[in-house]
Amino acid sequence: MYEGVIADLIEELGRLPGIGPKSAQRIAFYLLQADDEDVKRLAATLLEVQEKVRFCDQCGNVSEEETCRICRDPRRDPRLLCVVEEPRDVVAIERTGEFRGRYHVLGGAISPIDGIGPEQLRIRELMLRLSDAMIEEVIIATDPNLEGEATATYLARSLSPLGLVVTRLASGLPVGGDLEYADEVTLGRAFAGRRRLD
Repeated sequence: MYEGVIADLIEELGRLPGIGPKSAQRIAFYLLQADDEDVKRLAATLLEVQEKVRFCDQCGNVSEEETCRICRDPRRDPRLLCVVEEPRDVVAIERTGEFRGRYHVLGGAISPIDGIGPEQLRIRELMLRLSDAMIEEVIIATDPNLEGEATATYLARSLSPLGLVVTRLASGLPVGGDLEYADEVTLGRAFAGRRRLD
């Protein structure tokens, strides 16, 4: 349909996660109509991110320094370690304001179909961190899907000999949801995770 550089732009945009062909086309045409300064600023920011942003040496979160701001923060509780799949999960948990410990980013989840096993994740680094006697509890906060559950099960089995408290984030019905629209797995987890009202 399109040719030359516009076709190349649409193709490159379409390779981004969550961007389908129609979205790629909309973004491409937006960029064609945008001010030159806006496009240059976007291009410069993309290059700057690629040059400056790296992964924290300790937890694997994104950072512009060797160690991210969370790992450097002395006010964080060093006894609590929350294991997540991706850096964006750190952001989601931080937005709640409920967790004041530290993180460990695995860099994905176990997915045999995609050829991702434990050796492709930062599990070895996690085990090294857990040799630190300060850590008392590991909170597994992987996604509540097939890959996340497989990863959580693998981690729970690997961590059980270490004598640490290993917990998993609760899952179940969302606030404001209706029972009739809940799937069986979600409803089953809500029953399994029920708690006493005092």
